[in-house]
Amino acid sequence: MTDRATYDRAETLAEIAPSDSVTAPLLSGADGRFATPPLHEPPVSYLEPAESPAYVLSNAKRGVGLGSKRNTVAPNRAYETVILVTGRRTLCLVGQGSTDRVIEVPHESIAEASYKTGFRAHRLALKTPQNIYHCWVNRKTDEDVLAAVRAFIEDRQQEIPEEMDSDSRVHYRGLPMQQQSEGDDSPASDEEQTVMYRGLPVDDDSE
Repeated sequence: MTDRATYDRAETLAEIAPSDSVTAPLLSGADGRFATPPLHEPPVSYLEPAESPAYVLSNAKRGVGLGSKRNTVAPNRAYETVILVTGRRTLCLVGQGSTDRVIEVPHESIAEASYKTGFRAHRLALKTPQNIYHCWVNRKTDEDVLAAVRAFIEDRQQEIPEEMDSDSRVHYRGLPMQQQSEGDDSPASDEEQTVMYRGLPVDDDSE
């Protein structure tokens, strides 16, 4: 159950946010499927003290594709994915078996931000000098919100994006997670498996 201090902070951040996509119940972890929290910890707890979200995106079944749409960090069935877009970074939180997977993409490291809409889900794509992050978004999200998110990130990009250590930006159980390199034939972990729906991979955009 969300404590009062957490909800009060979430409510304050929601009030000052420029977008209606930022709500106190979602930030505090009180807004989830089947009345269960979307993550192990309230999304607001992952923000720094002076940090506030301008936009919040989410999806229930899909997560974040690392480098490829197939290399997906997907949420556990009981949890969701929450994406916080703040003034300095995009913070992707994926609820998994025993903890939340945290993927951070600083705006100064983004070379290109784009989005695509699809029948099953929308997708925000963040390209850095070394990688690309496919952030799946609920298909009910209005396209105007996605366009506003893209513009918000573009306004904070640098002319020459900074390189980032991608491994240090992906954490699992509080520790940096080494991503599987392209061409590595070793089996993918449970957190990196392709998302399936009725026996078929759902990595396409239905473009």
